[in-house]
Amino acid sequence: MSPAEMTDLKGRGELRAQPHQTVSRRTTLRGTLFANELLTTFRRWRTLALLTVLAAVPILVGIAIKIETSDGGGVGQGRGGEGPAFISQVTNNGLFLVFTALAATLPFFLPMAIGVIAGDAIAGEANAGTLRYLLVAPAGRTRLLLTKYATVMTFCVVATLVVAVSALAVGALLFPLGDLTTISGTRITFAEGLGRAFLIALVVAASLTGVAALGLFVSTLTGSGIAAMATTVGLLITVQILDQIPQLHALQPYFFSHYWLSFADLMREPVYWDDLQKNLGLQALYAAVFGSAAWARFTTKDITA
Repeated sequence: MSPAEMTDLKGRGELRAQPHQTVSRRTTLRGTLFANELLTTFRRWRTLALLTVLAAVPILVGIAIKIETSDGGGVGQGRGGEGPAFISQVTNNGLFLVFTALAATLPFFLPMAIGVIAGDAIAGEANAGTLRYLLVAPAGRTRLLLTKYATVMTFCVVATLVVAVSALAVGALLFPLGDLTTISGTRITFAEGLGRAFLIALVVAASLTGVAALGLFVSTLTGSGIAAMATTVGLLITVQILDQIPQLHALQPYFFSHYWLSFADLMREPVYWDDLQKNLGLQALYAAVFGSAAWARFTTKDITA
């Protein structure tokens, strides 16, 4: 057999093998796309830096409270019953540091971190020139977008738990633990308080679903990851400023940040559900609107990178 014939047979053999290789690739993509996205996201130095900053906030808050109360004095309270009011009870029970830390990070640190991750989800891939490779079948645009959003939401949960666990560890080291008094003045066991702390962390994570969808939508509008992250964070700051202007009180209940601190109602006895339900419903609305907008934009976008 001549070298030319061997080459021809080899080539045809490769062509026959390609369908099997394609099926294998498709199966691999279906099974590992989400896992690969998670691994890629949580291995980035930027993600680790954000989680480190979030973990450091409860440490700084706990140390500040410990120093301020070292002479036997108290700490100031915030507005009646909302998150900052927990500060006054931290010295009596370290578990309250969890609620205080979540209240301290929710207005800025947590949404900023989510905005960075969500804003970079699509735009970062386009900027790096890897977006077209991620769209190889069977991933597709819809599957990829859903995977990106699921990854951002996973980061929401992880980031919130990092704050909560860090606060619990610092609270246990610096302050006593035990039965605690709710905002309503009733006593609950430490185990029940711990359960409520976990539920509050989940509510806080759910409160960021609207921000995640907004950031993902912004990410589909540009090919620059930095521009998408900056725009998302800028929108977060703008909305929070508008939420503090009294003249806009008629619009404020529709801002995604308006009911963020309603998680404090989980520390009442009985629990006040009205604002909690409004918060979760509003987040679902934002997720549906901006998620649909992101899908409409991404599925019709001309991918050049």
